[in-house]
Amino acid sequence: MKAMPPTTNIADGETPTFADVPLERLESEITELSAHLNAAECRWLLLVAEFDRRQGWGTWECRSCAHWLNWKCGIDVATARQKVRVAHCLRQLPMTTAAFAAGKLSYSKVRALTRVATPDNEGDLLELALTGTASHLERIVRAYRGALRDDEVDTANDLHDRRSVQWHHDDDGSFVLSARLTPEQGALVRQALEAATEAVDNGSAEPLSTGQESRGQRRADALAIMAESFLATGEHAGHSGDRHLVAVHVDAEVLASDTEGRCELEDGPALAAETARRLGCDAAVVAVVEDGRGTPLDVGRKTRSIPPAVRRALQVRDGGCRFPGCTNRRFVDGHHIRHWAAGGETSLANLVLLCRRHHRAVHEGGYTAEATADPHDPVRFLRPDGTLLGEQSELPATDHRAVVDHNCELGLDIDHVTAVPTWAGERLDLGLCVDGLLAASPKESRRE
Repeated sequence: MKAMPPTTNIADGETPTFADVPLERLESEITELSAHLNAAECRWLLLVAEFDRRQGWGTWECRSCAHWLNWKCGIDVATARQKVRVAHCLRQLPMTTAAFAAGKLSYSKVRALTRVATPDNEGDLLELALTGTASHLERIVRAYRGALRDDEVDTANDLHDRRSVQWHHDDDGSFVLSARLTPEQGALVRQALEAATEAVDNGSAEPLSTGQESRGQRRADALAIMAESFLATGEHAGHSGDRHLVAVHVDAEVLASDTEGRCELEDGPALAAETARRLGCDAAVVAVVEDGRGTPLDVGRKTRSIPPAVRRALQVRDGGCRFPGCTNRRFVDGHHIRHWAAGGETSLANLVLLCRRHHRAVHEGGYTAEATADPHDPVRFLRPDGTLLGEQSELPATDHRAVVDHNCELGLDIDHVTAVPTWAGERLDLGLCVDGLLAASPKESRRE
């Protein structure tokens, strides 16, 4: 069936009207286009999975594929994470992918199906998905997952007895932490880790030398934030204002330029000068005058490198991290575009808010922040190779006919009943559906 041509030019900003189109034609058009959109979204998700596999988002210094989708495709981060999860699941579910690609399954059905589907039960779930509605499938999946959870009750006491946490220092000085927790403890820690990761930079990451970070590295950063947060607000916090500060000893000449000199953690190893500059961008600073042997002669008052009033104004102006594509609004640092140790002013014109990840990218990662004369966009960012970050070409406007034409070129036979379930209104027998799935799935292969 040919798609109805719009009565106005959508690309020119005009609102189309279908007031004169017969109701039956409207219904047919809606269901047919829905199937075309299903097929297009399947291809889109497969592209996303490959893009994520190659970590293409890393070239934009994004924290994850979900954050890249948030920036480039206008999808909120939570929804984008779900889409990335579903995209990767499709690679292990060939029958589901084939039905999705043919336009027979909606994204809502596929999303529900991928929560529990395995190679063993995929065929049964697919039959349920094609037969019932999205609501039917959601109910079946919830009930099936509930039945699977009942199998874990017998092991709860054993899991509780085996809980433990150990730590030690490795030969290279790394702090190695190992933990075994009960499911509820693990869920609490996982939530805290996810919240800390979200708060720091809205996602995940990889080494800044490559523009990407591993999931493990992101969790390590989040764990440090959790510790920092508790030590700042926990029940023993406040007895000593400096008890939980990390002190860095650095010569003024090292901060101002790349000269040789002292730059180290208190009672700890040496630091890179650029790391000290990052930490000094938005920190408490104490000036100490020493003699030639390192003996302190005078200790000044502790001051903030960014005064509280300026920090509040910076927060009001920027609202959160200003790095292109970043949505983080908490745990942000004030970054001196020209460092104060090198003569830069501590003024709004020379400051910009950056999350911890992107503050590190600008210092240790080779990215550059440059001030501009535009009061509404006071800073721009350059990649390590000097190219401007955030530039993108304009795409030509299109309409739904491009999707339909492309599906036809792929040989897809889509019409107004392709995506319509075969359900005839009969009552859903939830118990029968769940029992059938349990019988079809070997216990060791069930997806939790």
